Amino acid sequence: MKKLRFTLYLLLGSLLSAPGHAEMLQADEDRIKAHLRFLSHDLLEGRDTGSKGLEIASLYIASQFEQYGLQPAGDNGSYMQRVTFRQSFLDQDSPRFLLNKGGETTELKYPKEFLVSPSSTSEVAEVTGDLVFVGYGIIAPELNHNDYADIDVKDKIVVMLSGKPQSFPSEEGAHFASGYQKGKYAAENGAKGTIVIPTPRSEKARPYERSLSYIHVPRVRWLKDDGTPANTFAELKNGASLSPDTAKMLFADEQMTLDDIYAELEEDKSPKAFAMKSSIALSKKSEFKEITSPNVVAILPGSDPTLAAEYVSFSAHHDHIGIAKTVEEDKINNGALDNASGTAVLLETARLLTQAPAPKRSILFVAVTGEEKGLLGSDYYAQNPTVPIESIVANVNLDMPVLTYEFADVIAFGAEHSSLKASVTAAAEYHDLTLGPDPMPDQAIFTRSDHYSFVKQGVPSVFVIPGWTAVDPEVDGGKKFGEFFGKCYHKPCDEYSDEFNWKAAVKFAEVNIQIGQTIANQDNKPTWNADSFFGNTFGR
Repeated sequence: MKKLRFTLYLLLGSLLSAPGHAEMLQADEDRIKAHLRFLSHDLLEGRDTGSKGLEIASLYIASQFEQYGLQPAGDNGSYMQRVTFRQSFLDQDSPRFLLNKGGETTELKYPKEFLVSPSSTSEVAEVTGDLVFVGYGIIAPELNHNDYADIDVKDKIVVMLSGKPQSFPSEEGAHFASGYQKGKYAAENGAKGTIVIPTPRSEKARPYERSLSYIHVPRVRWLKDDGTPANTFAELKNGASLSPDTAKMLFADEQMTLDDIYAELEEDKSPKAFAMKSSIALSKKSEFKEITSPNVVAILPGSDPTLAAEYVSFSAHHDHIGIAKTVEEDKINNGALDNASGTAVLLETARLLTQAPAPKRSILFVAVTGEEKGLLGSDYYAQNPTVPIESIVANVNLDMPVLTYEFADVIAFGAEHSSLKASVTAAAEYHDLTLGPDPMPDQAIFTRSDHYSFVKQGVPSVFVIPGWTAVDPEVDGGKKFGEFFGKCYHKPCDEYSDEFNWKAAVKFAEVNIQIGQTIANQDNKPTWNADSFFGNTFGR
């Protein structure tokens, strides 16, 4: 510990004496307040991706970048990187699921017994075939796990459990159990469709009945230059998820019943794959609509003749979820803390860094769209960067800072995966803050915001939020965070308030400025730790 602390002090001392490092920059409370108030105003109608309100927010951000003298880094010399999305809407009268079991055909009822999502690849999606159970449907050689070993699923429809084994590490498990990865494993092994069945754990976390509230929500994917949706598998013709009762019926008279499978899950065993005695015919129709929405991108050029070609990126999503379908009078999801607050801090960070001596490395500011649709804007940017992706040496993501109490520490999700931990710790200590531990390790937060799009392109990244330790010992920061999350997350009550803790807003901006300066001025670019799963999986 003493050696680490001494190393941090040496790092910090070298940065403070380095050319281009500014003395402590003071954030402007009124500017942060003004940004947050505007971006979360009712007139922007919740800043839904593709909406007029989000276009207004994007123009506002671009105008601020221009006022600060930042270089535009979008398309065609502008600040905007325009992204085209495909919205897919399910024809609610179209889903049909025929189950053939023991020579008898049963038609399941939508949405009571099964759910399907809109297709992003085909307006008419149909698949017929035999079923094969594949456990969790995961291939993780790093964890000695392969649900597809010794089973042939070519031209079959795979039936998989929701989630992952309990023994999997939280963050690595979130990667392997993601819908994209499970689809990839199925497609690569020749499957043509997927069926997802619940587990007791998944049903407790997200009951089937709750999913019924989202059946009218469109699926959104960004489109590649050839017009095809990104991150999809055309080989998988269709898919569905089953209710608990339907899943139990599906496994009746099979090699293992659902109760047998659940009993193995209780012992954290992974049920072995087997060919089932059933076949299905599954069909649906979807309608497509194209929308566009911009990422807003700007650059503060670096001062070092060599290091200026490298970029430290700040990201924050400026979209939210729009207007709620509710009988309540207030229907606008203003998204004040999610994420007008993070965007306001991004803007103040940009302003102050332009007023300080230029850092050695360049700094890239990316206000991304489509986060609420599945990290889509950041994923598009990371796969279509306006500077070479290999030149982006770090990403610092600002998402949902809860500004309801003054904090005494900061949390940097993912810091333990790279040398960024030392950089963030040094920057925090400069402001008399500590680097707090991940308070929610079971939630795998490192895989759940826009920085992860950069991680998947090999960029060491951290997701920074105010810590849960409050300056006032009578205040429980974790409880404050939980109160917001339980009461107002993705609800109309996430709206601007003069009662926000503006000292916290100022402090959060200032520590992020320091993080940016620290990384941009240090001699060596950030590196992945040798034992980091994400570095070994995605690192360059």
